[in-house]
Amino acid sequence: MRLAVISDIHGNIWALEAALKDLEEQGADLVVNGGDILSGPLEPCATADLLMDLALPTIAGNHERQLLACERHRGGASDQHAFEHTTARQRHWLAGLPGTLELADSVLLCHGTPTSDRDYFLEEVEGTRVRLAAQAQMEAHAAAAERSLILCGHSHVPRVCALSRARLVVNPGSVGLQAYDDDHPSPHTIENGSPHLRYAICERRNGRWRVWQRCVEYDHTAAAATARRNGRPDWAHWLETGRA
Repeated sequence: MRLAVISDIHGNIWALEAALKDLEEQGADLVVNGGDILSGPLEPCATADLLMDLALPTIAGNHERQLLACERHRGGASDQHAFEHTTARQRHWLAGLPGTLELADSVLLCHGTPTSDRDYFLEEVEGTRVRLAAQAQMEAHAAAAERSLILCGHSHVPRVCALSRARLVVNPGSVGLQAYDDDHPSPHTIENGSPHLRYAICERRNGRWRVWQRCVEYDHTAAAATARRNGRPDWAHWLETGRA
């Protein structure tokens, strides 16, 4: 089985199209989407249309939940923009997405952890610093996940980590946003150091998984210009540089 994993697109249609083009060249039996799909000051409507047509196995991330909550009360700037620039049909699609998916070949897809869409699986935040999580913390997150491959997203940091019982946890990184700031569980920043989109390919051979982390150029200047037009110079900087 050759599985491609995309996640954390955040309405970046330019990065998504480039990722899909690269995927055509790489080849995969299945492509899955790990959530945080539309939120941001970019092109949520076009991104939703493309993904709905593709009908990939897809889960919801925390930003799907936050975007949909904008119907009841005004949300954060990124979620509110996506809410106001999507259709009722697209939001209905988001509302129907599951929080996790079990896939063939002993694979589990989650956004943050199997039990939380807001917690990092492979990182921990200490004050303003983000570092690789302790092994015990990763094991605790995966305690109920008896799968040989666990796919997560949320942190936007590409990583592959080994767990007990010959399990792997893979974060493919983010297709659409290579740096950001957040206040959960405390204020911190994430940065990957370049604007390239990220995704992963996982292939099972003879019962073992091999993982390729893909880092691909795309027209990040167009994405940054859109963010700037939509009043988000912070996003424009993140998109242009991959630094927070």
